[in-house]
Amino acid sequence: MAATDGAGPDSSPQKPRSIPELIRKKRDGDRLEDEEIRSFVRGVTEGTVQQAQIGAMLMAIRLQGMDLGETEILTRALAESGQQLQWPEAWGPLLVDKHSTGGVGDKVSLVLAPALAACGCKVPMISGRGLGHTGGTLDKLEAIPGFSVVQSPEQMRELLEHAGCCIVGQSQELVPGDGILYAIRDVTATVDSLPLITASILSKKAVEQLSTLVVDVKFGQAAIFPSQEGARELAQALVGVGARLGIQVAAALSAMDSPLGCCVGHGLEVEEALRCLEGGGPPDLRDLITQLGGSLLWLNGQAPTLAQGAAQVGATLDNGSALRRFQAMLEAQGVAPKLAQALCSGSPAQRQGLLPTAPTKEELRTVSEGTVEKIQALPLAQVLHELGAGRNKAGEPLHHDVGLELLVSTGQRVTAGTPWIRVHHKGPSLSPKHQQKLQEALTLSSREPFVPDPCFRELILPPSMRG
Repeated sequence: MAATDGAGPDSSPQKPRSIPELIRKKRDGDRLEDEEIRSFVRGVTEGTVQQAQIGAMLMAIRLQGMDLGETEILTRALAESGQQLQWPEAWGPLLVDKHSTGGVGDKVSLVLAPALAACGCKVPMISGRGLGHTGGTLDKLEAIPGFSVVQSPEQMRELLEHAGCCIVGQSQELVPGDGILYAIRDVTATVDSLPLITASILSKKAVEQLSTLVVDVKFGQAAIFPSQEGARELAQALVGVGARLGIQVAAALSAMDSPLGCCVGHGLEVEEALRCLEGGGPPDLRDLITQLGGSLLWLNGQAPTLAQGAAQVGATLDNGSALRRFQAMLEAQGVAPKLAQALCSGSPAQRQGLLPTAPTKEELRTVSEGTVEKIQALPLAQVLHELGAGRNKAGEPLHHDVGLELLVSTGQRVTAGTPWIRVHHKGPSLSPKHQQKLQEALTLSSREPFVPDPCFRELILPPSMRG
C-alpha cells in the first residue's frame, strides 16, 4: 500500500503540526484549528518557539486575518497562559476597566482609574507599554520615581482593598503569552492587526474577571486606524469577542488627529494628569475622561444615564476624591509617601522638580498670523520617538524627560512670532529636520476662532444593551 501525506478516514490521527507548518498554513490564508492556536501560544509562553517564528506568525495573521472564532480562541489561550485573578464575590458587580488602543498625549487611564475608584468601583487595570509612535500607560507611570508596575495577584487584591484601583503590567503570572507577543508586535510592523489587537486587549481583561469594560478605539491620522469606519470594525470585533467571553464590552470611538491635552511625553503627561485630578487640565482631556467613565457607570448600572455617570466622574475630579485615590495607589505601588503627597498637593512647578526634567527646553514660533486650524499629532509623536521617548527595539530604555507642551490650542487666533510649542529634550538644539517636521504639524487658516469638535464621537453597545 502506498504511503500518503494526510490521514484518511480510517487512518490514525494526524501528528500535531510543527510551528513552521502552522505559519505556512496561516500564511496561505487557511483557518487555524483551536488546538493549533493553543499549541502556538503554549510554545510562545514556554519559550519553545523562536522569536523569528513568532514574528513570522504575527505577520501571517496581520496579512491574512482571523475570523471571530479564531480570535476568541487566541484570546482565551493568551488569558490562560498565566494565573486567573480571583476576587471576593461581593466585588463582582463593581469590577470595571477601560482600555485605549493608543494615542498621542492619551493619559486618560491615569485619571480615570482613580476617578472610578472614587465612584465605588474596583479597577484592576492591566495596561501595556507604548506601541509604535503611541505612548504607554506603564511607561508614563514609571516616570514617577519608585512606581512599580509589577504586582502579584495577591498584591493587586491588596491594592483594590486599599485604593480601589491599580495599574499594573503583564508578568510571568498574568497573561505572560500576551506580554511576549506585545513586545514583538511593536518591532515587527504588526501593531495594526485587528485580531491581534482584539486578543491582546481582551486577554488582559478576561483574567481580571470584569463585569464591564469600555474600550476607547481611536481613529484618525495618529491612530492605528485612520478612518472611523476602520475603528468601528475593531470596535465591533471587541464587543463581539467580549460577548463570547462573557464580558460586557462597549467600545467608544474617539478622534486622534491632534494630541489629547497639551502635553506629550511621560513625565509631562503625569503632571497634566495631576492637574486634571485637581479639577483642572485641558477641556478635551476632561471631556473624554468623563464621557468614558460615564459610559462605564451607566453600562454597569451605577448611573441611570451616560450623562449622569459623566457628572459623577466629574464630581470626583472637582471634590478631590479621585486625587486621594491616586495618591493612595502611588503609595501602595512603591512611591515614597512624602513624594506621593508632594506630587498630589504641590504646584505644577514643584511637581516638575519631582519628575524627570530634560536639560533643554526649546520653543518654536508661528511664522504667520492666523487661526490654529489643526495640530497634527503624528509628526509630533514621531519627532519625540526619535528624540528618545519611544522604543526602536524591544527592551530599549526610554527617556522619561523627553516631551513637548503645546502652547496654543485648535481654534485659537495667533499672531506671527507666537510661541506655539515647547520641546523638552537632551539638547543642545533640535536639528533642522526636526524643526521643519514640527513646524509642518501646525496649520493656520484665515477663518474666525472656533471651538473644536469633541474627541468622543460614538459608543458601540454590547448586545445586552441594544434596543
